[in-house]
Amino acid sequence: MAFIDYYKILGVDKSAAEKDIKAAYRKLARKFHPDLNPNDTEANKKFQQINEANEVLSDPEKRKKYDKYGEHWQHGEEHEQYARQQQQQGRQYSGFGGGHGQGFESFEGFGGGSDFSDFFQQMFGGMGGGRSRQQAKYRGQDFTAELHLTLREAAETHKQTLTVNGKQIRITIPAGVENGQTIKIPGHGGPGSNGGPPGDLYITFAIANDPHFKRTGADLYATIKLDLYTAVLGGELTVDTLNGKVKLKVSPGTQNGTKVKLKGKGFPVYKKHNEIGDLYLTYDVQIPTHLTDKQKELFSELAKGER
Repeated sequence: MAFIDYYKILGVDKSAAEKDIKAAYRKLARKFHPDLNPNDTEANKKFQQINEANEVLSDPEKRKKYDKYGEHWQHGEEHEQYARQQQQQGRQYSGFGGGHGQGFESFEGFGGGSDFSDFFQQMFGGMGGGRSRQQAKYRGQDFTAELHLTLREAAETHKQTLTVNGKQIRITIPAGVENGQTIKIPGHGGPGSNGGPPGDLYITFAIANDPHFKRTGADLYATIKLDLYTAVLGGELTVDTLNGKVKLKVSPGTQNGTKVKLKGKGFPVYKKHNEIGDLYLTYDVQIPTHLTDKQKELFSELAKGER
């Protein structure tokens, strides 16, 4: 029966702090969890090894005793008997020597557990007894989902119902979410094992391109067609925004490509109440086609006047 290096299994040094051991265990347990590796015998075997290593190294007393015996675990019972004989004769036995610690302590038993290795059973199961192993609590699996929204839906705080892993979840979507943004819904992932907490749900938003507006952060951009006559003479123009129509005054002699900013008519800023970007409009002056003879004559007269 070979010695099992629990530090190697978790990928940590023997000097690793408790928090590092916990972090390594959680990372590996999540990677090899049976829920994520169904019908994978090797992954399930690795999962059991990780749990066994954590069972020993996460408990200060167990870890201390494991470190004391080291690779000499097979002779533990012999040293225990010899220590008792020496104590009866009034002498104190100093243990294994070679830097394995001062004095000798017998191991407490852990009462079996068929999912533990023979090494664990022999090292911990029959050398004291009385304490039963607690089952480890495992956090549930995290779920991911993608939610598709229109630009106008993303501009308003609203509720939607999702079906994730066969369950319906109603969530509130804050106004201003970005395309590709991921939010976490705590506790809506897979159920935990042995009383462990549930996982979380991560939702990534996919916002479709809008036919009228281009979004950059909290600002919106749009191109507005402007007829030649209004561009030349001036007038009023009605344009669409995300939250309704507005009227604009067009100055006489407006040139093609002129930009206009409508303050506060852009996109809401995510989770910042009453903060809204701006809407930038670019005029696209339309040159008339299919002119009548009279219209052509008038344009000719205008052209002569400019010469």
